[in-house]
Amino acid sequence: MSRLDLFIDRMVSQRACLDYAIAETALITGPVYELGLGNGRTYHHMRERIKGRDIYVFERAIASHPDSTPPESLTILGDVHDTLPATLERFGPVASLIHADLGGHNRAKNDIFAREISPLVEPLLAEGGLMVSSDRMYFENLTELPLPTGAVEGRCFVYRR
Repeated sequence: MSRLDLFIDRMVSQRACLDYAIAETALITGPVYELGLGNGRTYHHMRERIKGRDIYVFERAIASHPDSTPPESLTILGDVHDTLPATLERFGPVASLIHADLGGHNRAKNDIFAREISPLVEPLLAEGGLMVSSDRMYFENLTELPLPTGAVEGRCFVYRR
């Protein structure tokens, strides 16, 4: 499979999973967490579709498209190893939806990173909340869900508390 095909599968899957998760969590009032902003495409997508919930963005440094840059008040800068525990301490387990697209192009390295941050992400979710990730995560108390229609197996993962 070409790198272009892999990219397209990832984007199609990401959109299908995010749209599913947004609909499934619409009645949960807690905030949404976007882990990794990058260019801001998924943040922009969520901002267009999520109403009535704050979307906090976690990033080392903002380098997004100007149309996809969150307000400073909803931006949490720093390493997620530090900012996720601090956010749990600040807000508690209130996130209705968490989206993570933190990995790079090295699957083995992405898997190591996913194993590191899974225990930091899991306690942030509210009861009934969903986690959407571009990489398989390793949770003790979240259930992996079947992918929604349109998502490609192995290109996105959805978990529920």
